[in-house]
Amino acid sequence: MKEDKIRELVETYSDMVMRIAYQNCFNKSDSEDITQEVFIKLLENMERVKDDEGYLKAWLIRVTVNLCRDYNKSAWYKKVKGFDGNESEIPWEMEELSLWEELSQLKPVYRNIIYLYYYEGYKVHEIAGILNLRENTVSSHLTRARKKLRTILEREGRVYV
Repeated sequence: MKEDKIRELVETYSDMVMRIAYQNCFNKSDSEDITQEVFIKLLENMERVKDDEGYLKAWLIRVTVNLCRDYNKSAWYKKVKGFDGNESEIPWEMEELSLWEELSQLKPVYRNIIYLYYYEGYKVHEIAGILNLRENTVSSHLTRARKKLRTILEREGRVYV
């Protein structure tokens, strides 16, 4: 693959991959490592990854979620406590940070579904394909995530009826 094409893919998708990694790891350094690993896997699998942009994006999301899941299950993650990060490390704009603390209280699968649905604009059936879940499961997770988020926001006095 040409160097220009690789550079273009990294520039196009690195923010998305970093955001997904961060919302699963809550650590900038680990998120950067996972992001790098995702693009290494892309380079290793370029001949198998279709040239279709939609497929490529879904593939990158799936690999990122899987690497984050593996990282969170690893003995290293369970035994080592990282430094507490500050908000300047979070890869979101200030207006996007308004719900970050509340979203971080949700389970990873709920955060991933919320992110893919609202931020990336995927439909329920597309999220089901990306996360290898049934459509009904994604739909019920999305409903539960919304309810939990509303409860959290109401508890903090941030939801106005």
